[in-house]
Amino acid sequence: MASGALGTDWLNAYRAVPRALFVPDRIWPGTPDGTRQTALVDRRTDPIDWLTAVYEDRPLTTQWDDGEHEGDGLGTRPSSSNSQPRMVFGMLGDLDVEEGHRVLEIGTGTGWNAALLAHRAGAKNVVSIEYDPAVAAGARQNLAEFGAEEPLVVVGDGREGFADRAPYDRVIATCSVGEVPSAWIEQTATGGVIVAPWGPLYGGEAIVRLVVGEDGHARGRFTRSSAFMRLRQQRADLPAHETYMRGQAWPADGVRSATLIPPSDVGGWVEQFAIGLHVHDAWWSVERYDDGSYTLWTYGLDGESWASIDWEPGESEFVVYQSGPRRLWDETEAAYRWWNGRSRPGFERFGLTVGPRSTVAWLDSESCPVPGAEWVR
Repeated sequence: MASGALGTDWLNAYRAVPRALFVPDRIWPGTPDGTRQTALVDRRTDPIDWLTAVYEDRPLTTQWDDGEHEGDGLGTRPSSSNSQPRMVFGMLGDLDVEEGHRVLEIGTGTGWNAALLAHRAGAKNVVSIEYDPAVAAGARQNLAEFGAEEPLVVVGDGREGFADRAPYDRVIATCSVGEVPSAWIEQTATGGVIVAPWGPLYGGEAIVRLVVGEDGHARGRFTRSSAFMRLRQQRADLPAHETYMRGQAWPADGVRSATLIPPSDVGGWVEQFAIGLHVHDAWWSVERYDDGSYTLWTYGLDGESWASIDWEPGESEFVVYQSGPRRLWDETEAAYRWWNGRSRPGFERFGLTVGPRSTVAWLDSESCPVPGAEWVR
């Protein structure tokens, strides 16, 4: 693989476990950055396009809207997929799994990753948990048709792990989380490794590689950017825009100010991640207009706090309105300035320590916690 993610260590597994055997007839290939989906490709009508998509380095959405989506178009929210090969093998490299390791996978999907793990560790050592019964059934069928010894596929809540086979030497999640479940750490042997996509509600996400210590804490660095579907039980219930306006026209009771930081400066993936470490329980959306201008909206989970910042072509100062108990743009700007003032660190400079009572993010070393980046369980 051109990216280098598929080195000689996993080449035999890649050849032995063909991706095509674990991809359904109907797929929506993703863009290379994994943030959007393209039009349906159906093997029954476009077999060449289907096979091309399968062996490109792209994620493949296989289910929308928890299975409720019908038709050939894009759904509202992707809810299951066959992950991008570069990401699959990058995470497997982070996991450092060896023959005989006991492995727990959270999120079976199509079963391809479980089959790769079984090829390396031995099928009897691999347990994969899938919340969606229909997805689990499809994975079991794919694994059975593959013909090798099958790992155990369990239908259940991935947050709870699978205590019957614990302790595990390795735990890997194929869905993103904002909180690493305690069960994953409790069911991992001391010195064991947990690899998972992690990101704050605000945005941005990266793969974290945690090692479980004798003190019951799991700690480690982020290794690479990622963009996975959220663990279903950790999806946020976001209030509608109208909730914040309370029947008033914008700017309602918003307080006007101005900023020299354009909203585009806070929109990058790592920028969102860094901001989200500081700005908790908040998210953003963009409202675009025909003349090329747009409004960046930020909302708090409290259903009261909001901020808007208008971007117009050619302007160097931007109008801000804020309302509610929190001044969300002020928080965002302060977080951005913190990140910018530390030489714009990438994901690899950040780390995470997850304990029984809290999760703390840090920069460069555990002794340098990110200000305010603590989440109490």
